[in-house]
Amino acid sequence: MILTSSPRLTLLFIAIACAAGIAHGGESNWFKGNTHTHSLWSDGNDFPEMIATFYKGEGYHFLVLSDHNVLSRGEKWMGVRDVEKRRRTLGHSTMKKYLAAFGDKWVERRGKGDAEQVRLKTLEEIRPRFDEPGKFLFIEGEEITNGFRGLPVHTNAMNLGEIIKPKKGATLRDTMRSCLIAAKEQEKRLGKLILAHLNHPNFGWGITPEDLAHVIEEQFFEVYNGHPGVRHLGDAKHPGVEKMWDLANTIRLATLGAEPLFGIASDDSHHYHGGDVKPGRGWVMVRASSLSADNIVKAMREGDFYCSSGITLEVLERNQDKGTLSFRIKGEDKEKYTTRIIGTRRGQHSDPAKVGEVLATFTGTSVSYSLKDNELYFRATITSDKDHPLPSFAGQKKAAWIQPVWTQPVSKPEAGKNP
Repeated sequence: MILTSSPRLTLLFIAIACAAGIAHGGESNWFKGNTHTHSLWSDGNDFPEMIATFYKGEGYHFLVLSDHNVLSRGEKWMGVRDVEKRRRTLGHSTMKKYLAAFGDKWVERRGKGDAEQVRLKTLEEIRPRFDEPGKFLFIEGEEITNGFRGLPVHTNAMNLGEIIKPKKGATLRDTMRSCLIAAKEQEKRLGKLILAHLNHPNFGWGITPEDLAHVIEEQFFEVYNGHPGVRHLGDAKHPGVEKMWDLANTIRLATLGAEPLFGIASDDSHHYHGGDVKPGRGWVMVRASSLSADNIVKAMREGDFYCSSGITLEVLERNQDKGTLSFRIKGEDKEKYTTRIIGTRRGQHSDPAKVGEVLATFTGTSVSYSLKDNELYFRATITSDKDHPLPSFAGQKKAAWIQPVWTQPVSKPEAGKNP
């Protein structure tokens, strides 16, 4: 499968167009999106309209509202006092900001005093105010919030047509599978492409690299989540999330005959009035033929995207058939970049110290690498020398992650079976 087959000049044109803010027209375009967002519909602290105003204003092209076990549908009223209790900062209240932005004709209230309530608008009501062909798109989603024996199992599903109710399995891995199988069943029944990805595997130390590897229905997971409580770096007993990616992909390729996981970066945003779970920390950049939910999902399934917490690429050519990767970073003033090519060599998968080794290191803005005969796979992590402007962990730098490249023939195990 060739993931990026456009000629170099076409890619360069696309990159320049996107850098200039052009996100429509042509054969393919880069679209910036966040796949993990919370609002007052569950445990976020702002109205969906206010959240969308932020993301659209920051140049995002698509946004997935992914509240816990709920879609933004039906009639829901919330006490104004309860809305204000979620605010993490002083100054103008949440309701005053909402009224100032959208006015009395839009904001629906009932009751008075302590009994005053506000109605949360549905996604379908909000769409006409924000959706704009080629420029911005809401994608309906849900964080399917599940668990097994106290261990959290959270899966985001995007481009849903119906809510997916969490279903526990006999084991943790079966619980993971249940969400993925339900998403696949809905996709087939409704005829729309659905993408599901595992969220924050180190949250509550819920998921191990072995779990990630053996649930072969899982194709995507969050390699970066902007919530400061998800234990991104791991600890003395648990690997960091990037290391989990390498451990899981090595197991898949070396012992299971399964395709590796693709990584996603997201905000997992909850707080929009101060607080520490902020928007704008991590996102995906997806190359698709047009800005539609099906095209975004299709491109991500093909690995035609990268994820970022502050670094932008001007050119990206990733060729799965040839085992090659080349890219050019859009350099910022006085910013320096280091790219680490990370992977596992054949025959070394049983030694954890040799899983996810640094195979090569590049400095500067241009990088090219080809898969070697003795390598199972490689991927790229780019790091800036500049601090992340909204860090979610100590010492965080701006970064980007490029999907793995592998050439080992993969014979997929049967989905739904324990490998």
